[in-house]
Amino acid sequence: GSIFDRNNDALTRNIAHYTISVNPSKVIDKTILAKELQNITGKPFDYYIKKLDSKRNFEFLERNIKNNIFENKKLTSIKGISLNKNYRRAYPHGYIAAQLLGYTDTDDNGISGIEKDYDRFLSGKPGQVIKSKGWKGKYQSRSGLPYDPAINGDDIKLTIDLNFQSILQEELKRRQKETNSKSAMGIIMNPQTGAILAMTSIPDFDNNYFSNHKIENHHCRAITDQFEPGSTFKIVAAVAALAENEISLLDEFNCENGVYDYYGSEIEDHEPYDQLTISQIIKHSSNIGIIKIAEKIGSKTLYKYARDFGFGLTTNLGLNGETSGLLKPETNWSRISVGQISMGHEVAVSALQLATAFSAIANDGYLVKPFIVEHIVQSNNKIKRKNNILIKRKIAS
Repeated sequence: GSIFDRNNDALTRNIAHYTISVNPSKVIDKTILAKELQNITGKPFDYYIKKLDSKRNFEFLERNIKNNIFENKKLTSIKGISLNKNYRRAYPHGYIAAQLLGYTDTDDNGISGIEKDYDRFLSGKPGQVIKSKGWKGKYQSRSGLPYDPAINGDDIKLTIDLNFQSILQEELKRRQKETNSKSAMGIIMNPQTGAILAMTSIPDFDNNYFSNHKIENHHCRAITDQFEPGSTFKIVAAVAALAENEISLLDEFNCENGVYDYYGSEIEDHEPYDQLTISQIIKHSSNIGIIKIAEKIGSKTLYKYARDFGFGLTTNLGLNGETSGLLKPETNWSRISVGQISMGHEVAVSALQLATAFSAIANDGYLVKPFIVEHIVQSNNKIKRKNNILIKRKIAS
């Protein structure tokens, strides 16, 4: 089966390739065969002679040859060799969405990404036919003998938009260069549906040549890595306080002109502020302001809303390797945890969790389940599986 983006642009191709194998003891014209293979591949003559002199009963001489070897009369006339036509996975867009798509091995088994996680849908089933042999050794087709047709694998349509994906990867590379960062990650998500329109991390890799890249580049860090969210986590305390009617949009908080003693710890704002409303606290990212809001709601409420936003839990996107992040049980919090967690410390999140949480803000308080596979289609064009929009819960108004 093939993999497509949301606009039906092909993200994978199946390219014909050819395999040459032998039982070395059955090959008489070893020199002729070695020279012919040398002409085709450019590999040393001795490389093939060594394989042809093997004492084993089976040797691969070449795998994944692109040339149509069945058109080579000299090669096909040599007795003792076996020629097979197979199909090899190729990725026409190289680096684009490579971490999500993953790749296959030489036998087309999925090794990572969509290729691995949905291999049971993509792979299909081989067919078989039983024939009889006549007295001259020729095969004969006879009715009544068992015949099982091959079943093509299913096609998978992703929510990814190839154009958005390309833009996201270009922008991340530009920002990585500007900031001299070791890595970068990004997600473009539809907050009303949960559809992932683009997702990647860099450094990345080309899945046509996956073995040429470091293994850590193969992972999409937006779902596998966790980090301390810092000020992006301030939405949790802010939403909790409003939802529980502990404060109003007009209430003002004394932000202590930028310095505040919190149980013996000195908390600073990057700029000094006096009186700020909750809107201004979020706008200016005031640490002092958000701590004072968090203290009003308390640890149990802050923990509840952090859970409601999905922190400390996997999103069940549909890809393996997703981290659940870290959100300690409220019973394990220290005296200053309320303040620290409200500022985004003492917790760890994934970029996907953060994108999903912010989507709830943009979606009137409804938390949707993110997804990356739109539907799976059988070879007869019947939809086998379709991902519908799933609202997990309403966090707040």
